[in-house]
Amino acid sequence: MAIAHANIGAARYRTTIRTGGDLRHQLIADEPPRLNGGDQGPAPFDLLISALGACTAITLKMYAERKEWPLESLDVQLEYLGGETPPRIERVLTPVGPLDEAQRARLAAVAERTPVTLAIKNGVPVNTRLA
Repeated sequence: MAIAHANIGAARYRTTIRTGGDLRHQLIADEPPRLNGGDQGPAPFDLLISALGACTAITLKMYAERKEWPLESLDVQLEYLGGETPPRIERVLTPVGPLDEAQRARLAAVAERTPVTLAIKNGVPVNTRLA
């Protein structure tokens, strides 16, 4: 289970986000100046692809550790192309270490089934209500 609380006040578009099991982690989100924001933190879609990147990196690291593969590091580059029809996310994996081609291909296949990847691809329902 994941939990987050977002609050926006007087500062235009600057949003404080608290997250984690006891809401102990704090992030700031904002919009860039081109959208009249103060650029004090990542924009919402930056946060979305950041979550995807973190989930991808963590899942693949766990997988490689379980398999005892020599994955030294992993770079996950992401780009949200919202102006495309349909919108899409481009993800490029750069694993570092003496992995063979079969291991590299398996990491790419596992990346397609990480929890955040599946949530995005399958479309998680969002239920909204007023407090």
